[in-house]
Amino acid sequence: MKHAKYLITCSLLVAASVGLDSCSKSFLEKPLLGNLTEPVLANEKGVTALLVGAYAALDGQNVGGGTWESAPTNWIYGSVAAGDAHKGSDAGDQPPINLIATGKSDPSNGFFNAKWRADYEGIARCNSVLRVAGIAEGIAEETKTTLIAEARFLRAHYYFDLKKMFNMVPWVDETTTDLKAPNNVDIWPNIEADFKFAYENLSGTAPAVGRVNKWAAGAYLGKALVYEKKYSEAVTVFTDVINNGTNSKGDKYDLPARFEDNFDPAEKNNEETVFAIQMVAKAGTGDISSGNAGEMLNFPYGNSPFGCCGFYQPTLDLVNSYRTDANGLPMVDTYNSVMVNNDIGIKSNEPFTLYSGNLDPRLDWTVGRRGIPYKDWGNHPGYDWIRDQAFSGPYAPKKNVYWQATQDTYSDRISWAPGSAINIHVIRFADVLLLAAEAEAQGGSLTTAMAYVNRVRNRAASPQSAVYKYINDATPLAGFSTTPAANYNVKPYPAGSPIFAAKETALKAIYFERKLELAMEGHRYFDLSRWGIAPTEINKFFAYEGTYVSDIRGGSFTANKNEYFPIPQNQIDLSSTGGTSTLTQNPGY
Repeated sequence: MKHAKYLITCSLLVAASVGLDSCSKSFLEKPLLGNLTEPVLANEKGVTALLVGAYAALDGQNVGGGTWESAPTNWIYGSVAAGDAHKGSDAGDQPPINLIATGKSDPSNGFFNAKWRADYEGIARCNSVLRVAGIAEGIAEETKTTLIAEARFLRAHYYFDLKKMFNMVPWVDETTTDLKAPNNVDIWPNIEADFKFAYENLSGTAPAVGRVNKWAAGAYLGKALVYEKKYSEAVTVFTDVINNGTNSKGDKYDLPARFEDNFDPAEKNNEETVFAIQMVAKAGTGDISSGNAGEMLNFPYGNSPFGCCGFYQPTLDLVNSYRTDANGLPMVDTYNSVMVNNDIGIKSNEPFTLYSGNLDPRLDWTVGRRGIPYKDWGNHPGYDWIRDQAFSGPYAPKKNVYWQATQDTYSDRISWAPGSAINIHVIRFADVLLLAAEAEAQGGSLTTAMAYVNRVRNRAASPQSAVYKYINDATPLAGFSTTPAANYNVKPYPAGSPIFAAKETALKAIYFERKLELAMEGHRYFDLSRWGIAPTEINKFFAYEGTYVSDIRGGSFTANKNEYFPIPQNQIDLSSTGGTSTLTQNPGY
């Protein structure tokens, strides 16, 4: 990992200097003049500045050579690769994503290298904090412990991201001297130790909104334990987080009545926020790197008010998943037996009939579809906002889109595609509840598991989570009526439900609830892979979806290969010494 050395050097400068956006390889070729050395930074102000730099790498921008390639939402790797969404746009735009979407990518795909570099830059910055904190003087022990705990949390986050994507990755920490470390050791124990240290040493509140606290560390520790299949341990941690946890402001964790508040920048950092990457519009940087640049492609196309670019289109399979039965429960095994009406091939000025069956309202806060209010931008017109329906379907993303009424504050149009101030949820409380339900079903109480799932479903069933028709279609800013935009019918699982009487059916319900609640948030691929059902589910998706749209035809998911992405070939080459690489490629690539 030749580049890791200069990334670690750069992290000291980026965090503590003004005007340095990134580092170039020229730093390897000539000495740095007037650079801030570690002893100079070995005080509270210096260590804090380095920690700010570690947080700054969370957005994935200006650190790995990528924009959407290194987006922290993982919209390409977690959602497009899993059947939540199509790449969108048209066949010739960003073709490396086509290969990722169909399971045909290889180690030369530059998207993986950009993602790898972005995460390791974050790790390098965390290691700088830890190394300098270790020699710093004049810092109160409590303050130093907090700074170290935050840095270890962030390092664990970056490694967690790498682990779930690539599996076997090299562990480089603040004590590492050989930066060409091999990837032959399982790093889960290291990730777990970092999260545990943060959980045990951080307080319940944080010095500033956006900085992590004890409960964010506990939630992430619980998630790591679930990934490791240490379910009983996860139950203990999640019980503490659910019963006692607060956000960084000290607000007790809960689910706001309105599902959409999680994706409204005016409501960010609310009681559902566990760990969110802070986004800001109009940051004065001359670009949108701080304003969801990784999502800049993911807005409706054509004559939409966003201008660009038609990517990240929800799938027919995802939309059908929100169908409910007469009891308001999901149709886990039969959701694709009937298709929700769509407007493929129907022009925007031609008649279209909306689906009249039962639906979960989370659909219409997740997916933009014809005839339904697209937040407050008017009813989605369908065809006119879609780049190529035959290629990737009729739908548009919605969670990442800002509101018209507050666009002057929360959007950023300085670039050729939009930016926004919508925070990126790495973990929100609904995610915690569903992870806890999974842990309970695997190693605890099925009754408690159902209670956690129902807590999420009850929020979806709240009238405040419904989408309502406009008072006047022609002037959407006039407000919404009291008439639901579709036939919404969602209810919790009833007491004594046979679904939660057995582990197998309970887990199936929990898995499906994660699909509904967390759709288009970059989780699905990693969930399917860790559950061991990715080959079945993703190949079933290819067979169904490929009947109607062309982009994923010929796609396949190969068991014992595609559960993880390939180690970037660039990194294998850089790890070479004397013609021998210290990095080993994942099986099948």
